[in-house]
Amino acid sequence: MSILIFDSGIGGLTILREVRVALPGRRIVYVGDDAGFPYGEWDEEKLIPRIVDLFERCVEAYTPELAIVACNTASTLIMPALRERFDIPIVGTIPPIKPAAIHTASGLVSVLATPGTVQRRMVQELVAEHSQDANITLIGSTGLARLAEEHMQGLSIDQEKLAAELDPCFVERDGARTDIVVLGCTHYPFLVHEMRRLAPWPVDWIEPAEAIARRVLSLIGPTPPVDPREGMSDIAMMTAGSPPPALARLLIGFGLLPADRPFRPLNS
Repeated sequence: MSILIFDSGIGGLTILREVRVALPGRRIVYVGDDAGFPYGEWDEEKLIPRIVDLFERCVEAYTPELAIVACNTASTLIMPALRERFDIPIVGTIPPIKPAAIHTASGLVSVLATPGTVQRRMVQELVAEHSQDANITLIGSTGLARLAEEHMQGLSIDQEKLAAELDPCFVERDGARTDIVVLGCTHYPFLVHEMRRLAPWPVDWIEPAEAIARRVLSLIGPTPPVDPREGMSDIAMMTAGSPPPALARLLIGFGLLPADRPFRPLNS
């Protein structure tokens, strides 16, 4: 059996990295819906059936023992529909607002995510729940996920554009400064070194990958079940088709064998 990791593109590779550390020996099936990227620009009524259709194909073809929705935007929208439809454990990804509110020293926390994520009711409720512990600023970035995708495929990054995306995260109020920035998109950790360089002052950058890996471990345990397909390669399937050379090299670098054919929703 396998673990399915699903994302709108390549951001889920940050989750894959930590899952491999926590659960060595599991086969990984990675699905990146790059034909639908970015999810933050989709209408909810169209995005839900698209993701459910992709999951239908994945579950039928690979019978995963667990699935991870490695996308904050999708997780804040799709989890009830997936859990109603499928009987395997499904782990979502949400911005780690609670630990940020607990650990801030200055009381100023910023949550950097896509517009779709920051507008979701789930995120708004998390902010309301923890606002007594911290002053939380939500920033909906329109271009940062795409910058991360380009960066990971070897393209140069517009430093001024990246700095402009980061600028709202850094708040000064009553002598205090933001000291924690929550990365509310799995693409963003790929840019964290650039972010540190451009930040006007040092902050902690918090992302959810380790917590997700621990949750997966708690659900299915460390020992892989006996699998007749043992020894099969970890694979990556992208919905836009055969990956271009730069993306193929990236996937191979993460130990994934890129599929030659596109993996499309059933209703596309």
